[in-house]
Amino acid sequence: MSEKSHTVAIGTFVTGAILIAVTMVIFALGTGFGERTEKVIMVFNGSVKGLSVGAPVALRGVQIGQVTNIELMLDTDSIGLIMLVEANLNDKNIRRLGKNTEDITDQLIARGLRAQLRTQSLLTGLLYIQLDFHPGTKPVLADVKSEHIQIPTIPTDLEELTRKLDELDLGKLADEVQGIVGALNAFLTSDSFQAVPAQLQQALEEVTALSRQLQAQVAVSGPKLDLALDGAKATLDGANQELPQISELVEKNLNVLNQAITGFESTLRNIDGLVAPNSPTTYQLNQALQEVTRASRAIQALATTLQEQPESLLRGKSEEMP
Repeated sequence: MSEKSHTVAIGTFVTGAILIAVTMVIFALGTGFGERTEKVIMVFNGSVKGLSVGAPVALRGVQIGQVTNIELMLDTDSIGLIMLVEANLNDKNIRRLGKNTEDITDQLIARGLRAQLRTQSLLTGLLYIQLDFHPGTKPVLADVKSEHIQIPTIPTDLEELTRKLDELDLGKLADEVQGIVGALNAFLTSDSFQAVPAQLQQALEEVTALSRQLQAQVAVSGPKLDLALDGAKATLDGANQELPQISELVEKNLNVLNQAITGFESTLRNIDGLVAPNSPTTYQLNQALQEVTRASRAIQALATTLQEQPESLLRGKSEEMP
């Protein structure tokens, strides 16, 4: 191989090595070509068992990054432990619609962006980081010095449940439950409660006896009531047949009486010309005429009643409504 060929081969090898190194650096930083990458940190107070480097970081289920580092930090002043998690976020799976091309992570945090540990699989126990918006939560940032943006975290559902259980006064709750159980046991073993079944049985027997008595009474009174109803119906039917005849007879008598009154008045006028006005005879005749007139009115009222209320012969005259 000539010296010139050897030089070309070395130059080609060096150029290729440089290109490979640049490509590895680009993809090692998680950018790819044309992708924007941002490194963030998150601080968790609880255990991160199941979370490993390379675990996904998702925004509402869509992966937008991955965990790059996990550190256990000890605060010697407060003797407290925190878990510092670093992650790279990229916009590979995010389509921007607005004109703003700058980073808006701070604005998203202000609008409630929070990080939370979630389970990838119940079988493996692996965890991932879920990003979502919780505007009702107050952002709590750990006192950690870092050049990267810190995304506030919120506890998991299990951690929240554990915290609430820790806040409960279990001793007091146990005493109250024990007191309730004791009071309930005393009530169940009391003489008054023990007598309840016997009282219920007695009440049931009394109701059964009353029901049988009512059935017997109905059996005895039923036929009598039927007979009484049949008799009343027959009487009413007979009265309905006789009422037209009675009404007609009353009408005839009323006509005759009216004719008699008319003749009597004519006779009285003739007598007035023959007898003195203040004589006893004139007075007696006037009294007789008034009696006949009252009788005529009574018969007229009877006829009217029979026409409007023919059943009054059986039930009596009904009272008029005010």
